[in-house]
Amino acid sequence: MGSPSLEMVPHELVRRQYGWQYGNRPAQPDLSDRKLDLKVIFTDLPKTAAALATARSMARGLGAHITLMVAQVVPYPLPLAAPDVPVEFTERLLEPLAAEETTVEIYLCRDRNDTLRRAVPPDSLVVVGARKWRWWTCWWPSRERSLAKLLRRDGRRVLVVTI
Repeated sequence: MGSPSLEMVPHELVRRQYGWQYGNRPAQPDLSDRKLDLKVIFTDLPKTAAALATARSMARGLGAHITLMVAQVVPYPLPLAAPDVPVEFTERLLEPLAAEETTVEIYLCRDRNDTLRRAVPPDSLVVVGARKWRWWTCWWPSRERSLAKLLRRDGRRVLVVTI
């Protein structure tokens, strides 16, 4: 039997936080005047920091808003609403990365790639941090590059930022 359709993969947006700084969380920003929303996919802290730096420099010139998307995988023995890593821990981990102009969306899911494919709107500009390509890694693509390939195949514009 083939893989499940994207509609069948369970996921849930559990937290939507708007940029915070020093523990102060402002109200939801007014996005009506924004023309572009850059989506940054969380991979790990150093790669995501590089992707956010690139997205911030792009957003400055374009007047865009940045959304940091985090897909937190919950193992199958646990209910989707009860992850093994608390969402509050993930929020505290992301606080140094998020700035005032950044929205953080945390998704609890079973399959990271399928959840991100469903959550990223069509025709989005996506920024993904990845390790620099090396000749000895060409036989097996990284998780980040595989995700970028999936998103491109689905019609998203993807920028891979290497560190």
